[in-house]
Amino acid sequence: MSEAPAIAVEGMTKIFGGRKVVDAVDLTVPRGAIYGFLGPNGSGKTTTIRMVCGLLRPDAGRGTCLGHDVIADAQAIKGRTGYMTQRFSLYEDLSIRENLDFVARLYRLSDRRARVDRALEELGLAARSRQLAGTLSGGWKQRLALAASMIHAPDLLLLDEPTAGVDPKARRDFWDQIRKFSARGVTTLVSTHYMDEAVQCDAIAFIAYGRKLLDAPIAEVQARVGLFARLVRGPGLDAIAEALRGAAGIAVVARFGAELHVAGTDESALDRALAAIAGRPGVTIGPIEAGLEETFIHLMAQSTDTFR
Repeated sequence: MSEAPAIAVEGMTKIFGGRKVVDAVDLTVPRGAIYGFLGPNGSGKTTTIRMVCGLLRPDAGRGTCLGHDVIADAQAIKGRTGYMTQRFSLYEDLSIRENLDFVARLYRLSDRRARVDRALEELGLAARSRQLAGTLSGGWKQRLALAASMIHAPDLLLLDEPTAGVDPKARRDFWDQIRKFSARGVTTLVSTHYMDEAVQCDAIAFIAYGRKLLDAPIAEVQARVGLFARLVRGPGLDAIAEALRGAAGIAVVARFGAELHVAGTDESALDRALAAIAGRPGVTIGPIEAGLEETFIHLMAQSTDTFR
């Protein structure tokens, strides 16, 4: 028999000020998975995560998280959850060790010193343990926040825009650590609007205006959406982009540095539209695989802003 999912909820809905900021979202997350919520700011990602994990009471919906009812057993879920917010929320006038010791006290851990020592070693913080948190760079603050979130050995980790404002090396190190936690069975939910962060996930849900647009393993996203894409290089890309936008067969026109990514769901119609610019001097057109960014732009274009 397969292991029960870490999260299995249906119809999760939240209303603020008479508006549905989350509208009947269903979600199933396997244990140990790294699951991403991809969407623009204000799309309902964080609200959805908080509801399915018992941190926010839904106005409608039901389900379980870590085997507990998300409404009746919310307190039990909180005790097994680690939450890393986007904004650094620890004490800047305390050292790294003092911050971790404080968090361990909040969780009333009996083996507090051992837990703190383990967290310092695991996140590479031991050599800096006496350094004040306020003097750390963004990447080191991120490590400290992750260590604090995991010090009580939770089964579920919530990450809200976890790598905003950190350098590429720190971002890579962060995700290497998340994968180590995943291998130990920790389930991770990640709220993000960064594509390079979303590709680190095992599966993603695209969310816009409180509605789930797509929910799939990362390897199956393109097959589910059915986008075909072409790479356009050459002079006058701005004029080319303007000419292609709105043309029959073209759903996405996106500039990536010195090239354009053009995509649509009908391959023949896409190529017919591109034929209009194929003969321009110096212009080259070739097939590429549509990425998450093209998929996201396409899905967003199809969704309706219900908050206006």
